Amino acid sequence: MSDNLPGGSLTPADGLTLSRMGYGAMQLAGPGVYGPPRDRAQALAVLREAVDRGVRHIDTSDFYGPVVVNELIREALHPYPEDLHLVTKVGARRGADRSWIPALEPHELKAQVRDNLQHLGLDVLDVVNLRVGVAEGTGDDPLSEQFGALAELRQEGLIRHLGLSNVTLDQLTEAQAIAPVVTVQNLYNLANRQDDALVDRCAAENIAFAAFFPLGGFTPLQSDILNDVATRVGASPQQVALAWLLQRSPTTALIPGTSTLAHLRENLAAADLTLPADAIADLDTIGG
Repeated sequence: MSDNLPGGSLTPADGLTLSRMGYGAMQLAGPGVYGPPRDRAQALAVLREAVDRGVRHIDTSDFYGPVVVNELIREALHPYPEDLHLVTKVGARRGADRSWIPALEPHELKAQVRDNLQHLGLDVLDVVNLRVGVAEGTGDDPLSEQFGALAELRQEGLIRHLGLSNVTLDQLTEAQAIAPVVTVQNLYNLANRQDDALVDRCAAENIAFAAFFPLGGFTPLQSDILNDVATRVGASPQQVALAWLLQRSPTTALIPGTSTLAHLRENLAAADLTLPADAIADLDTIGG
């Protein structure tokens, strides 16, 4: 089945084959990624259609909602297809004021893993990303204790594979000294390419690089270039931005999020878009 996955597939570890075009479930929660969805029936329909169309990589977390998104995934998709991989993350909790609060103590991380297992209805999690949390000012801190705690749960059989989110090159190196890393999830898109070296390293080491916010941070001039290319190739700007990411690196995986069927279908169609060399050349002038 992997040959027909949207955008193709990548296999960063034994037993883990991901569709390169994945689905990010964050937007299924209410405003501010908090509370129930605006349209519960459509949220369930989006999840089911994503899987029906070949998506085998769903990104989620128990702090989306909180809990709401994982419970939607369980309601829509459980019992899960054997080849569907749920990639969750730990390292934060939500405040009553909808704030995002770091929760990186080893005992907190282990509790979050068990909460994800419970709410997703699983005995073992396919992939758990440690969310280091650059936004909270911890992006350059050592992570040996935190990643070590997840490695212990991997040894216990509660996690199959480990990944990282919001990390630096040095932190990837540090984590790899503790346990294998199969995914890195960072902000990266046409307009935000500060992680070029990390993208290239992930490709060289067969690590899936999951780029989030694929259409964020554009200036008006950059948007004009994107819009011009989109017009030339007969696609939407969003589709062009996603297609560029798929062509940027063989181990890039995308996790665009949406709460509507129409937007889901538009995103998935980007997996069939091959950008010509002149379009790539124009788009490459955008990066910053």
